[in-house]
Parts: sequence; C-alpha cells; structure tokens
Amino acid sequence: MGSVFSPYYAAARRRGEALAADHCAVNLALYGAGGHRWAMTERGAVQLDRSADHLAIGPSQLHWRGDRLVIDVDEITAPWPSRLRGRIELQARCLTGIDLTLDAAGRHHWTPIAPSARVTVALDRPGLHWSGHGYLDANAGSRPLEQDFATWSWCRAGLADGREGREGRTAVTYDVQRLDGSTQALALAIDVDGGMQMLEPPPAATLAPGWWGVDRPVRGTDPRLLLAMEDGPFYNRSLIETTLCGERVRAVHESLSLLRFRQRWVQALLPFKMPRRA
Repeated sequence: MGSVFSPYYAAARRRGEALAADHCAVNLALYGAGGHRWAMTERGAVQLDRSADHLAIGPSQLHWRGDRLVIDVDEITAPWPSRLRGRIELQARCLTGIDLTLDAAGRHHWTPIAPSARVTVALDRPGLHWSGHGYLDANAGSRPLEQDFATWSWCRAGLADGREGREGRTAVTYDVQRLDGSTQALALAIDVDGGMQMLEPPPAATLAPGWWGVDRPVRGTDPRLLLAMEDGPFYNRSLIETTLCGERVRAVHESLSLLRFRQRWVQALLPFKMPRRA
C-alpha cells in the first residue's frame, strides 16, 4: 500500500493529491529455468479491502491463519502478458515483533516479521510447485523514501543449525545512506524463537554493478555474485555467496538508488513493468 516505487504515486505527490490507499500493488517475481516472470499491477482504493488479518488488492489476497500467511495470487505479468495464478503459503517459525528505525527522525521503519519460515508454492499458471526456506519482512514510512535516503542495501541468509535441510539463526545486514550524508549499518542474528542479537557489521565490499550501473555494496568476506535476478535503472536483486557469522552462506541481496529513482527519465520507464488499473 502506498507503493513506494510507483510512478503514478510519485506524480500524484507532485500534484499534492496523493492517497496511499489509491496506489497499491501485489508484486510477484519468478526466476528459474522456465524464465523470468514479473507482475506488479497498481490498483486504486476501490480495489482495496483490508482488516487486521486480511488484505485484498484486486483479484489477489493475503490473509493470516494463526502463524501461517496464505497468499492467493491472480495477476498478469508485464511487460509481456501472461497469467500468474496460484497459492503461496508461509509457515512462520516465529513472529518476532521486532521494529527498527532507519532514520534519526523515526519516519521509516523495518520489521523482520518472520525471519525464518517454510514456504510452499503451488501455482496453476504457470504449473509450478516448490517448497523451501523463506522470510517475511515489512517496511513502513510516513514520507517518501526519496525524501530521506540516497541509497540502501539489504542482505538475508539462513544459517545452518547442524541438521540436514534445516535453518538455524537468520543473519540480516541493512545499510542506508541518508540524504543528509549520515549512514546506518545494521547487522542482526535472529534466533528461531525470535531472539535478536545486534552484531558488529561485517566488512564492507562491492560487487560489480549491473548493466544499468547500480552499485551492489555488500557485507561479508569474499562475496561473489551467483545470479543477477533483477537489474534495473534504480534497483537490483541478486543471489550472492558471502561469509556471515563465520559461515559461508548463500544470500539474497538487494540494493536501491533513490537518487536514480528521483530522475524523471527513470520514472518514465516504470509503467512498462508496473501498469495501472484503477
């Protein structure tokens, strides 16, 4: 809700008539041997329905059943249309209640809701079934990101617990560079019962940027790029290998340039991947 990367929301803010509820989307991205598929159709407030444990945006909906999040997806991909339809279930190992601020004024918050979870994917279109480890977090803020941040990067990895096929603690790093020049570096280890330990941030390094030139700053020793999943004009998502908490791990990494996002030429490109149906 209040999709932070929406060009339509950005344009509405410039006009002074922006309502967060009028700029909502469900984003689903698939990567694999069958190809890359992406859906992020923005919808208006008339297609939004929500309660404490339920959220519906257009034909897709999310709802909590105890500690299990059930996501029913029915979306059309962009820029090449195809259907994404099916169910994703996330069974949380714990719900943490952790809330961390990313700026000195307390306008922006990050919450690792379920740092370790079992995820099951059952899609009808395309026919796809998968299960494995997953993670659920949330960001919320009272101001647009580009008004307070220049860049940020994030990385999450599951740590082994000594049993085959099991995750133990979760390691997360989060680095932000604010527009005022200040920085914040977070490094966390979260136990399976939700206990959190703040760590000394691992050494900083940089992987080669993507085609669009967005930097990939990472934490850890001897990081390596395994797969570039998204490479856009202001954002990239990657599968990397690095060393966190003394373990060699595979991790999902994201980096974001809000300086790029502010550029009108970048926002002019976004509707190709983010159409709007009011």
